[in-house]
Amino acid sequence: MKFIPGIELSRRFYAEAVAPVVGGPHTAALVGPGSEVLGFDTGRSADHDWTARVFLFLPEVRAVDVPATFVGHPVKLVVATLDGWTRGFLGFDARHPEPRDWLATPTQVFAEFTGGAVFHDDLGFEPLRQRLAWYPDDVWRYVLACQWQRIGQEEAFVGRCGEVGDELGSAVVAARLVRDLMRLCLLMARRYPPYSKWLGSAFARLPAAAALSPHLTGALAATTWPERERHLVAAYEYVAGLHNALGLTGRVDPRARPFFDRPFLVIDAGRFVTPLLAGTSAMHPIGAIDQFVDSTDALGHRELTRAVVDCAHG
Repeated sequence: MKFIPGIELSRRFYAEAVAPVVGGPHTAALVGPGSEVLGFDTGRSADHDWTARVFLFLPEVRAVDVPATFVGHPVKLVVATLDGWTRGFLGFDARHPEPRDWLATPTQVFAEFTGGAVFHDDLGFEPLRQRLAWYPDDVWRYVLACQWQRIGQEEAFVGRCGEVGDELGSAVVAARLVRDLMRLCLLMARRYPPYSKWLGSAFARLPAAAALSPHLTGALAATTWPERERHLVAAYEYVAGLHNALGLTGRVDPRARPFFDRPFLVIDAGRFVTPLLAGTSAMHPIGAIDQFVDSTDALGHRELTRAVVDCAHG
């Protein structure tokens, strides 16, 4: 069977099988979990849990009769009220998000809510998606600061591990820094970083990827810590230039420098943290939930992520 990208399959399912029978005011969309929502689906995606899928929002839940299959695929019509589904999916009222709502919600969830496509909208779903399309400016500055903070916490360890002969440990630290730099670039570009499976694919779509990818790949492929450091320093300095181009703070010197009197070069990421936090209400650079929690099961639990953020931020 010829592969049809999920958004196109969903669009056709709505237009040909759902719209003719639904009647009355409604909203229809493809949102939520699934690689097709983020536009990363391929023929491989159709080997399991693959359906012609539409979320149908109605003023009141009722049965809508659609065929069991569509162009050879099983169908999945999710019928719900707009308020009930959005509150259940997000864990908060999308019409009135509060600062803690932004911090307690994983970026993957925001990507799933604002991605995909809306095919018909009588009930006002698109304005909710636009409201959550990106962080408010003060939250954005805070999240950027916390991502730089993560880099600052480990940037000197690539050399220190290597200096004592631990090239494996140095490589692990380098991989963590590469991941944090990729996420930082997505945040700078106002893109919600997806979870690990699609992080590289999302990063590759950024304008900065062409210049950065050789250095990030080089850091991962290096077999000695000086080579890792050389690639990371080039990446740091490029990303520091991206920071300056945003104009969110005064210019920060983008050049790497020694880590105290040790023979390791770092970007000294704290220099970016302080000015980004200036003028925000945040006190501690702990971050949004997926900047300090890395468990898939935990991040999928809305009540837990809210409780963790409430505890972390006092």
